[in-house]
Amino acid sequence: MALKGNLRDFSVTQLLNLINLARKTGTLTLEGPKEAAWVSFRSGKLINAQFGHENGTLTGVLMHAGLITPRQAQTIKRNASETNDKELGLLLINAGYLSQEDILKSIHNNVMQIVYQLFTWEDGSFRFDDGVLPPEDRITVHLNLESIIIEGARRMRENEILKGEIPSLDMALDFANRPGTDIHDINLNAEEWRVVSYVNPKNSIGQIARAINMSDYDIRRNVYSLIQASLVEIVRPDGMPLPPQARKFKPMDKKKQTSLVNRLIQRIRSL
Repeated sequence: MALKGNLRDFSVTQLLNLINLARKTGTLTLEGPKEAAWVSFRSGKLINAQFGHENGTLTGVLMHAGLITPRQAQTIKRNASETNDKELGLLLINAGYLSQEDILKSIHNNVMQIVYQLFTWEDGSFRFDDGVLPPEDRITVHLNLESIIIEGARRMRENEILKGEIPSLDMALDFANRPGTDIHDINLNAEEWRVVSYVNPKNSIGQIARAINMSDYDIRRNVYSLIQASLVEIVRPDGMPLPPQARKFKPMDKKKQTSLVNRLIQRIRSL
């Protein structure tokens, strides 16, 4: 009989702890309000994860990781439609296009990204089916759950703090009015630069997240870092009506931001 229930009564953390302690083999199906996910285990080890809307094949994972383009993915699908994941991996390695490390790292990162997102799910149903595993031709990983559970719990706590700082993803971003800011003193990581490239009052934070394929947790984390660096500020998106009781503020003088914005654009183009 399958183990099933509701995430309001039994959290993802508790589920993973149970699977780890019982050394379970099978697949955990999670259905949230807007998404479904499948997470598979062998003897209590995490081996695979997939969201319902995503292509979980090797081609889909490599495209998600940026190792192949959508056009290349279509070519693979057209010319190697009968080739399974393990065979395709060998073809790419033998052709010198990708290394074994590239392929395994992209699969590992994809699985971890999915599972960490699941820790933030608070509503939905779950079902664990013993013995149900991914297809034999699927390339899987073999990861200990202990460290994943610890990191997932940390992210849950951090996510609650971030939601308090950035409660709505419907708001937009604009460059902060800091005329004296020296661009050479700004040290951003790759994810933060990706967010910066979409900063515009016309783009909501949620739209930016979808454009760069970033989870709600990750977009909040990166936006918070940019706010802390006094680089951006949260604003109402262009066209969003003010509530009737809102005070009318004098529009910000955009000329004061021109220097910093132009320098940021030049910096982004030089990357």
